[in-house]
Amino acid sequence: MPGSTTLRSGHGVDPIEHGDAVRLAAVLREISGMLATEGPTRFTDAQVSALCGGQVEHRQEFAEWVERVGRELTAKVSA
Repeated sequence: MPGSTTLRSGHGVDPIEHGDAVRLAAVLREISGMLATEGPTRFTDAQVSALCGGQVEHRQEFAEWVERVGRELTAKVSA
């Protein structure tokens, strides 16, 4: 459907409005930076732990996943 991005799971299709997909991609890029960089805007270990089900040691994997999903979503909404 024009103006939307389709997110597929194993059991169906869920559309997301194009504007929402653009906004989500921007949020993922920002989160990626907050996970990966040093400085005052970096997520603390406690925040990462909350996002990763209590597993702060998963910061790197989570940061890579967020960056990859954000990049893929950005490519889809920019096409």
